[in-house]
Amino acid sequence: MRETSLNHGWTFAEGFDPSWTTAPLSGQSVSLPHNAVDLPWSYLNEKSYQRPFTYQRVIPWDEAFRDHEVFADFEGAMADSRVWLNGEEVAHHPDGYTPFAARLTRHLRAGDNLLTVRIDGSENPAIPPFGGQIDYLTYAGIYREARLRLVPGLWIERLKIETPEPLAATKTVLLRVDLSGAAAGASVEVMLRSTAGDEIARAEATGAEGTSITLRIDGLAGLALWDIDSPVLYHAEVRLTSPAGTDRLSDRFGFREARFTVDGFVLNGRKLKLMGLNRHQSFPYSGYAQGRMSQRRDAEILKNDLACNIVRTSHYPQSRHFLDCCDEIGLLVFEEIPGWQHMGDLAWQKETANNVRAMIERDWNRPAIIIWGVRINESLDNHDFYVETNRVARELDPTRQTGGVRFIAASELLEDVYTMNDFVMGQFENPLLNRPRMALRSRRETTGLPAPVPYLVTEYNGHMYPTKAWDQEQRQVEHVTRHLEVLDAMFGDDAVSGCIGWCFYDYNTHSDFGSGDRICHHGVATVFREPKFAAYAYSSQRDPSTGVVLEPVTFFARGERNIGGVLPLMVLTNCDEVELHYSNRLVKRVGPDRTRFPHLPHAPVIIDHRHFAPEEMGLWGQAWQSSEVVGFINGVEVARRAFAANPLPTRLEIAPDAATLEAAARDEVRVILRALDQCGNKLPFLPEMVNLSVAGPAQLIGPSQVMLAGGSAGFWLRATGDRGEIRVTVQSTRFAAQEITLQAV
Repeated sequence: MRETSLNHGWTFAEGFDPSWTTAPLSGQSVSLPHNAVDLPWSYLNEKSYQRPFTYQRVIPWDEAFRDHEVFADFEGAMADSRVWLNGEEVAHHPDGYTPFAARLTRHLRAGDNLLTVRIDGSENPAIPPFGGQIDYLTYAGIYREARLRLVPGLWIERLKIETPEPLAATKTVLLRVDLSGAAAGASVEVMLRSTAGDEIARAEATGAEGTSITLRIDGLAGLALWDIDSPVLYHAEVRLTSPAGTDRLSDRFGFREARFTVDGFVLNGRKLKLMGLNRHQSFPYSGYAQGRMSQRRDAEILKNDLACNIVRTSHYPQSRHFLDCCDEIGLLVFEEIPGWQHMGDLAWQKETANNVRAMIERDWNRPAIIIWGVRINESLDNHDFYVETNRVARELDPTRQTGGVRFIAASELLEDVYTMNDFVMGQFENPLLNRPRMALRSRRETTGLPAPVPYLVTEYNGHMYPTKAWDQEQRQVEHVTRHLEVLDAMFGDDAVSGCIGWCFYDYNTHSDFGSGDRICHHGVATVFREPKFAAYAYSSQRDPSTGVVLEPVTFFARGERNIGGVLPLMVLTNCDEVELHYSNRLVKRVGPDRTRFPHLPHAPVIIDHRHFAPEEMGLWGQAWQSSEVVGFINGVEVARRAFAANPLPTRLEIAPDAATLEAAARDEVRVILRALDQCGNKLPFLPEMVNLSVAGPAQLIGPSQVMLAGGSAGFWLRATGDRGEIRVTVQSTRFAAQEITLQAV
């Protein structure tokens, strides 16, 4: 097999005309990933991309085409893609989230070959997830990478790797090599390698024309398990030899056992509580069209910054780069098919079954994926439809369980795991329900089943209590509390395998949803992945040996709360104790609130009027004083936070995620801007406009002016393909101009 990138050299034009498939386009020169219409951060018009667009590029003749099959592979395009080569249609793929291949072989000719792709951003009711309203955007464009692939006349179509009995001392690997094309006398050789590249084992087998070849390798000793704390990956390299030539394919895999049981989730024989967040794959301005580095960074934030051990790919299969990183860092994945509440006709349902197949065949070797979502998110019951989606999943991959995300109680269970969106937290505000405040309903209530079944909560909070990063402090505290209460209930109930909160970060949406600004402020982080206070409800549950968390849920202002002051003061922390110092005087050392949060690994510290007299903090009308919060573990100070009584704009922090970008991959890097006071705390109510300029081999994604909101703003830089120094200049009226330097390598 020979692969070359098709990411560059495209011409892009709005609209589509059939005559364009045979004549060169006049349009804009673009590279992939590409967003057909860049949108503003807020108050956008989602109708602007709901129409056809055309991409075109030339594929020059290569003498290697004569004795090879030639494919153009697309990892994802939104949506209803049609591909022509020299005026002949060679592929049609309606789904916007799974890969597809256009077979070019029979239509190639000497000279230049014209490859044309028409995508349509219209919300076509014949294609899932469309037909109703959906609470997210489906940005048009060829938004993932593409490649040109040459293979011999008999080639490897796909590779499936299974690891039966992974906990055994000596391990087994089953490999199924699916072939396509025409040639007899095929033989397959498989080599297993460690992450370091050392050979572990090899095997050979032969097969008849057009069949699958299965190999079994037994007696593998001394191999490590894939686990969330030690995600060891192995490599399988396959070589196919036939009279037509030689083809190769490789993939990674891991040895791990993951099961949802009636008593909780078990990974490699040990019980593990799942704590995670849902993720959309969208970015401000560029929609879906960001590549490797951006996708990987999201996984790193979830695992390393927020201490999550699971993510749900709501509500569709997501980038291989994101999933690659999940495999590498040990972030478990609930992956599901495209859809949101609506179910279409029988043809629509058939397309959904095709989506199940495409999702599983793409990702079945990934150890991070522990469950397949085979039900349209939050849809009503449909017995025949979901019997079929489960059948397809179990036939393709009997090693993983299935789940079907619902939000109605007593829904028919056809899957292996009852996966439930439980939004009871927040419904207590409705007096018609006559229900006291509660975090989660019981498994018996939601399932309606007399016998216990494996159970996972897949969404909570989110739209029940949307919170902006600049909302009033009391709302921030309540936002945090709701997440903590659900987590505490989950940790305290053996019947619940885990909880996946709604959601990781704020996201753009249709006018039917959100806050009128086309943003759902449902995240524990902003659209730029900057944490809100609620993010620390998660990160504070980490073991302090992996990082100390000390985050008081306060803007520390006398008049920010309705009644003034900062009490009760909630401190999100994994410390043993916290001291509050006010006006250079020790007020009280306080431990975690185990009365209110008895089950959390690390309950918050809550300092209130029980701990000191009102005059110790200063009454309304008296001078407001500076303060410090100090964290202790085993009696030793490990963290300290200072708060100024009179915070003033002091410094504009510029924080890129990385100092280098890979030029050839046209990587992107996120840069966060934070307006800080003299103590290093964000100034949440400073509405400062910041001007950006870039010199060198990179370009801004989005506008050159950004507004601070909630004390921060963000932007991404994309490498343009050349190597060299990148200089970013940041200017505003309140802060001195600054310049940072990055490198495209």
